[in-house]
Amino acid sequence: MALDTGNVPDEFRAHPDWKDPVPSITDAATLGEGLRKARDLSGKSMAELAADTRVHERYLRALEENNISALPSRVFAIGYVRAYAGALGLDEQLAVERYKRETPDGSVPLQAPTGVAFEEVRRYSPRIVGAILVLVVAVIGWNVFQRYSLIRAPQPSDIAEVPESWSLGDVPGQGGALSVGAPLPAPADQTTPVLYITPGLEAQLGDVDPADPAAVAAAAAAAAPPVQAAFNPRGAVYGASATASHVVLQAKKAAALVVRMSDGRVLFARQLAAGEAWRAPAGVAATIDVSDPTAFDVYLNGEHGGGLTGVLTPLSQLNSRAQALARQTALQVQAEAAAAQAAAARAAATAQQRAADRMAAAGQTLTTTVSPR
Repeated sequence: MALDTGNVPDEFRAHPDWKDPVPSITDAATLGEGLRKARDLSGKSMAELAADTRVHERYLRALEENNISALPSRVFAIGYVRAYAGALGLDEQLAVERYKRETPDGSVPLQAPTGVAFEEVRRYSPRIVGAILVLVVAVIGWNVFQRYSLIRAPQPSDIAEVPESWSLGDVPGQGGALSVGAPLPAPADQTTPVLYITPGLEAQLGDVDPADPAAVAAAAAAAAPPVQAAFNPRGAVYGASATASHVVLQAKKAAALVVRMSDGRVLFARQLAAGEAWRAPAGVAATIDVSDPTAFDVYLNGEHGGGLTGVLTPLSQLNSRAQALARQTALQVQAEAAAAQAAAARAAATAQQRAADRMAAAGQTLTTTVSPR
């Protein structure tokens, strides 16, 4: 914990050469004024303190101006106060306690004292323990009684004669004993079935030998478009539902994510752990503010779309990219469907022409072979 000069004894302060290196956080009128005076005496710029504390400059400036509305949630604000006080050489705990006093949290409801309930439990605890012991003894006794009541004394067997088929030796009705023949050969090993090739596919794959299944499969794999990495939830997913969102931000490591509306309201603020994600709603004008842009992956329409380019990113920009990719994919699917229909029509026409040619050739052969009497 950093040293706070408010704890220095008076005999040291009375010395003529004594100078406070850092003013006490308790001497200032407000917490923000104390932080500002300490920053002025430290000689550090706001940018240097932001780099030391890893807190954005606007949050540090909001603390000095006592602008609570510009800060994120209370948990983040307390962490920023602690980091800023430590970087200025102030007592971190005193700074946090003063922030809590100046900005009380009204969302925490009052709780009833627990001493009365604890005394009630202590008063009735012997009775409860006794009732539990009686119940356990009754259950154990009932099980023991049931076990002993089901035990039967050993009785002689009712079988008067052992059947001939139960004895070792000759098989009943046959003259000799059983004999074991020569071992049979092992069944043939299972083989992999031949790869099925769709008729007419070799024509679409280019100059590929249709008799070579391996070449046909390799050509089909080479012609397939690459598939991007899909979104894989590895933790809690916050924000909008899956059907109402086209943009997902997933944290690769622990990082802070704050989303603000155009009017300054905070839509979402959380320290995301590795694997956790946030679904962005569609049609919302907001700004994404992250502590580390390299800690997030962007997924557009369920597929990986790169990362964030900066600390501040407009949400409309990501939604526009997702819509453009969706339109491009739809056009590509329509083009592929049209090409497949045209290829099928050409293949059907070729098959009909070949069938007509074969029928004509067969009729000509039949006319040639049959002679008049």
